[in-house]
Amino acid sequence: MVNRKLPRRDFLALSALAATGALPTSHAAATSLPRISRSPNEAITLGFIGVGGMGTGLLNIFRAMPDVRVATVCDVYEPHRRRARDLAGEKCEEAADFRRVLDRKDIDAVVVATPDHWHAIPTILACQADKDVYCEKPLSYRIAEGRAMVNAAAKHQRVTQMGNLIHAGENYRRVVEIVQSGALGTIAKTRVWMAADRRGLGSPPDSDPPAGCDYDFWLGPAPKRPFNPNRFTFNWRYYWDYAGGILCDFCCHIVDLVHWAMDVRAPETITATGGRYALDDNAETPDSLEVLYHYKKGQKGFDMIWSQTDFNSHGLEDMGLGIMFQGTNATLVANYNTYKIIPEKKGEKIDEPPPSLPRSPGHHREWLDAIRSRSQCSCHFEYGHRLSSVGHLGNIALWSGEKLHWDAQAEVTNSTNGNKHLKRAEYRAPWSLPEVS
Repeated sequence: MVNRKLPRRDFLALSALAATGALPTSHAAATSLPRISRSPNEAITLGFIGVGGMGTGLLNIFRAMPDVRVATVCDVYEPHRRRARDLAGEKCEEAADFRRVLDRKDIDAVVVATPDHWHAIPTILACQADKDVYCEKPLSYRIAEGRAMVNAAAKHQRVTQMGNLIHAGENYRRVVEIVQSGALGTIAKTRVWMAADRRGLGSPPDSDPPAGCDYDFWLGPAPKRPFNPNRFTFNWRYYWDYAGGILCDFCCHIVDLVHWAMDVRAPETITATGGRYALDDNAETPDSLEVLYHYKKGQKGFDMIWSQTDFNSHGLEDMGLGIMFQGTNATLVANYNTYKIIPEKKGEKIDEPPPSLPRSPGHHREWLDAIRSRSQCSCHFEYGHRLSSVGHLGNIALWSGEKLHWDAQAEVTNSTNGNKHLKRAEYRAPWSLPEVS
């Protein structure tokens, strides 16, 4: 197995352009959405909401597609939207308010790549404006927001895809085939881990926002705070006001393989321990975190352990990022690009099954094709919501200090304290979560 350094989100988005792999039909909706009248040669017109690092990466991917027209790019930070407009070309307009994107009748679909705390509101309003939606992972800032996004997409019959691009890769498809074949035996434990040296954030003083930044709009529904450079652009993910830390940032990528291969929807119980112990900065989310999830499968089920270290790059199996399935016959260890099988009996050969899952044309191409056919994507919002909820539940278990029992149908826990964290405590005026009946 090749030991690869973990790429940044921007690099992941760009490097995945040529990726092919799995289209898990078991994840897709059983019925197609109503068709719309569209010529096969007619371009799909896109608007982009949020064009920072990840948003610009997605812009470059989609604008390279021959059947895409980019009509508008939107960002509250002027340098970002000016850069994006220059990339998209002279015919592309720019906007500082995402509602101007949704007002345009010629836009068929939108790509939402804002910070996490800004995913739900524009996505729900986009569905209500009859736009199909590609939204970056994690799907939502809180579980209740994710459910509202799913409900809005279903009510308005939108084609949706959560930006979980590793899902489309060949390596994940192959691991799923091996695990589901039974070649590893009975799997009673799985592990997922992240280890990286994230030192260097520091504690810069509060300051004025940079020129061209509508900071009040950037905060949106989040609490009013003084501007701090660490809370802006890429590093917002380390603050509870805007995101759920590394757990929510990468849960959708690496827990995805466990959910898919083990064919489960949600954990039954969750316990967590951790904190910000080692890093000397002003960030808030844990730099050390262990979460134990138990899943019901068959008579006994299995455990999944999330292990995170942000101050040391040494992970399990000499990999900074990995996924492990431990079975009675063998252990399989994987990352984004590779896997290896370690037989329980030394020298024994584990027979791998033949390929069986259909391939994906690529995560982004899949969404565009589904817009034309009005079919659901592999990482449609319901699937993305379930994955994102795993990360949220780990954080809720940490905050509550309790062993949570999760009712996946009702989406409530056994803990009154835990249930308080299922939604944002308060949306800062004038923003609120749009109602979805």
